[in-house]
Amino acid sequence: MKRIGIDPGLSGAIVIIDDDKTPIEWTMMPTMKTGSANRVNASALAAFIRPHLYGDEKIHAYVELVASMPKQGVASMFSFGHSAGVIQGVLGAFEIPVTMVTPNMWKTRARLTGLDKDASRVKAIQMYPYWRDLDKKGRGQALADATLIAVYGM
Repeated sequence: MKRIGIDPGLSGAIVIIDDDKTPIEWTMMPTMKTGSANRVNASALAAFIRPHLYGDEKIHAYVELVASMPKQGVASMFSFGHSAGVIQGVLGAFEIPVTMVTPNMWKTRARLTGLDKDASRVKAIQMYPYWRDLDKKGRGQALADATLIAVYGM
């Protein structure tokens, strides 16, 4: 079974892992400019996922459950909600089963509760020392989060 882990923010990532927890494909969240705002590019997201739908192997998506946070602006919350909706729409159109995962759920399973934000990147580097994209702090953080969200489903 393939598992898709999705960190749904505009600076998030999508990682597909196999039964051995090996990342087989990944990308940063595809975005596009709409007016002055950035939005998730639904067609690019679909194009990334589509090749994994064919064949006998089942696929399941694990998406971080987004929620508002104190002191977060209305515009940023709308953007975050819009991103989550586009992701849900693409997965639904492909009839991919989805499990929503709170940050506390996947971080507890990964033994990261109470640690700093970079702890998931450190954990992913320990799991995949050959994966050079994890070395880049911002990009690596998003890829690590998406990977650990997918591993949560194992």
